[in-house]
Amino acid sequence: MSAILDQAFSCDHVPGRIIDQLWQAGWRHFGTSFFRYNVSMDNGQVKWITPLRIDVQAFRLRKSQRRVLRRNSDLRHEFSPATLSKEAEAMFQAHKMRFRNHVPDRLVDFLSEDPAEVPCRCLECRVFEGDQLLAISYMDVGEVATSGVYAMFDPAASKRSLGTYTLLLEIDHARTLGCRYYYPGYATREPSAYDYKKQFLGLEVLDWETGQWERYTDDDMKGVSD
Repeated sequence: MSAILDQAFSCDHVPGRIIDQLWQAGWRHFGTSFFRYNVSMDNGQVKWITPLRIDVQAFRLRKSQRRVLRRNSDLRHEFSPATLSKEAEAMFQAHKMRFRNHVPDRLVDFLSEDPAEVPCRCLECRVFEGDQLLAISYMDVGEVATSGVYAMFDPAASKRSLGTYTLLLEIDHARTLGCRYYYPGYATREPSAYDYKKQFLGLEVLDWETGQWERYTDDDMKGVSD
């Protein structure tokens, strides 16, 4: 049995080279609070946490992901430094109603008061249908890697699969920036609501005991629809 891991620290500023190293070691952050852990409770069940990353050079679209892109081909998007705008907070409050457990409070709990620079460089991706804002996602940027922080969308547009769509946009932007890896966050060994993160070719998982990243193969994808 693996040893229980539960660590945390706070930091206001982390250089790009260091944030890359933290992601590689399985660390995540919300605002200036950094954490890593390997066990969580989900509906009364113990589940083992698995950090994920995508090798941008090895990434290829699956059929289901091509369908998401086609479904949203009428939309436009833009990347810019992250902000805490009133429209973003309004979307966050509407989006969080989708959650039944561990319902978040405010958007600033995931970012910081100065999200573009604290604790590291952060971009936001805004998705529009005409002039209507449909989705916003936030992505940290290091020297050789990027990391998804949070994504939200207008609940009325849920059929568009905007969570997957913004993730695909972030992977493509990581490639544009010349980064090697994109970290989509944690999932679990067991089935969970985060299984959509396992559907990306070029995916790697962290072995907590060895500290090594291993390729997540199609054999691991059994039961996951393409």
